[in-house]
Amino acid sequence: MLTEKRHKIILDMLQEKRSITVSEIKDKLGISESTIRRDLNSLDRGRKLMKVFGGAVALDAVPSVTELSVPQKLRVNEQQKRCIARCAASMVPLDGLVYLDAGTTTGYMLEYLMEKSVTFVTNAVEHARRLAVAGCHVFLVGGELRGTTEAVVGAQAVLSIQKYHFTMGFFGTNGISLRHGCSTPDSNEALVKKTAIGQCSQVYVLADSTKFDEVSSVSFAGYHDVQIISERIPQGYEKCGNILLAEDGVI
Repeated sequence: MLTEKRHKIILDMLQEKRSITVSEIKDKLGISESTIRRDLNSLDRGRKLMKVFGGAVALDAVPSVTELSVPQKLRVNEQQKRCIARCAASMVPLDGLVYLDAGTTTGYMLEYLMEKSVTFVTNAVEHARRLAVAGCHVFLVGGELRGTTEAVVGAQAVLSIQKYHFTMGFFGTNGISLRHGCSTPDSNEALVKKTAIGQCSQVYVLADSTKFDEVSSVSFAGYHDVQIISERIPQGYEKCGNILLAEDGVI
């Protein structure tokens, strides 16, 4: 059996069961354990699954509790993020009230915004500063400032957001999966995101394709509750219908 076919069968098993053992794969494929381990090592290196003792688990079954700082995130997948941000910026209406979540991809949106009469609300200090310098009308949500993501969070932020009714909102995420939806490592930040999403008529999550099948500690939106803007539709998500493909600034 060809390697590609074995890999597909293993991933299909994992999609169904979330975790599989070497013995289960051996029974299914009738191949040696050494071949199975080579296959699992290859799929693990390709970030298709996580190899564990005696088998493998789906990536979205392994929550991430760590988070990079903003300067670190800026260096990750910059080209893809800019493509997504350009598309998202083109969707901002001429007027209305728009929520901008903290994050590097939403930050890149600011470079592509055309002159409009829209009012922005954001929980990102740097987003607010750049919008104000550009002459935009912007409100900065008050509350506790997280050092890692430079996002404003906490009870005061939630209360502030609840008074608004947004035309649309643009959000970042650490991970997306069909089972767990959109997730982030910090519970306070998840609550702010969830609250803001509840106040939006239209919700867009900006996520490059590496975010799919990643899961962080806290979910803030169901997968089918949002529209996702990405530069590529990953395998397994082709029929979902809620991914908007970003291509050279046009969706």
